[in-house]
Amino acid sequence: MSITSVPHSPAAATVRPVRAVFAGIPTSDGAGVKLTRIIGQEALPDLDPFLLLDEFGSEDRAAYVAGFPDHPHRGFETVTYMLAGRMRHRDNQGNSGLLTAGSVQWMTAGRGIVHSEMPEQEEGLMQGFQLWVNLPASEKMTAPRYQDIAPERVPEVAVEGGVVRVLAGRFGTAEGPVAGVSVDPTYLDVALVAGASFRTEIPSGHSAFVYAFEGGVRVGAGAESRRIESGELAVLGSGDTVAARADDGPGRFIFVAGRPLGEPVARYGPIVMNTRAELAQAFDDLRNGTF
Repeated sequence: MSITSVPHSPAAATVRPVRAVFAGIPTSDGAGVKLTRIIGQEALPDLDPFLLLDEFGSEDRAAYVAGFPDHPHRGFETVTYMLAGRMRHRDNQGNSGLLTAGSVQWMTAGRGIVHSEMPEQEEGLMQGFQLWVNLPASEKMTAPRYQDIAPERVPEVAVEGGVVRVLAGRFGTAEGPVAGVSVDPTYLDVALVAGASFRTEIPSGHSAFVYAFEGGVRVGAGAESRRIESGELAVLGSGDTVAARADDGPGRFIFVAGRPLGEPVARYGPIVMNTRAELAQAFDDLRNGTF
């Protein structure tokens, strides 16, 4: 069984090998929300243009109920993908939105937003991901904007051996609802039954990773393939094709890719600029009420 986005010529396709594998580390953020940090840890501080990847998931209300009270962002984008639960977003501009299971929010912080992300549930499973995507220097001071995407707007491609949800980019003839993002992202949620395989093409210059979160999956092709288990991220090497297979049982993973910016990064907490002077200015703006 296979899942393939477009017809491939095996002689022409170059399958990306696994360059490195990283395990997520437990940590907490916000008002004590327990999560797993995959990108943004000491071993994997970033993967241009991706600055952070957190996975959250618990049925213990104490692990999430305090949420993420008001905090600032400038210079990048946050992508929240909910698998289960309900999260309310509010900001200092009066914007508000509710994230439910299967929904996506792509928030461009631009020149500055102060916002909160708070659970709208007292019990049950809260699960999802937050990804940080860097903005190019030319867009760091752009006006903030939101793409709030309801679950029914995310295409689901049912294919032999699994289902692919297309959050951003393309898979076959399906196109994700996220639009107008500088790094030309691909963001897929792929669920495979045992024995099923996945294959898709991406631009050869894009950074790319696979993160398994249910079961394991074998990434790559032939002797160069490598199995990753739930909670592990595979950074992919060069090539124009991504291949994965659920060999020993069902597996589910996110596949994310994007165009690297190749720009200097000055970063402190929730502010990401290009120079230390810009970083200092951002915190001056916060202190002065001009953020």
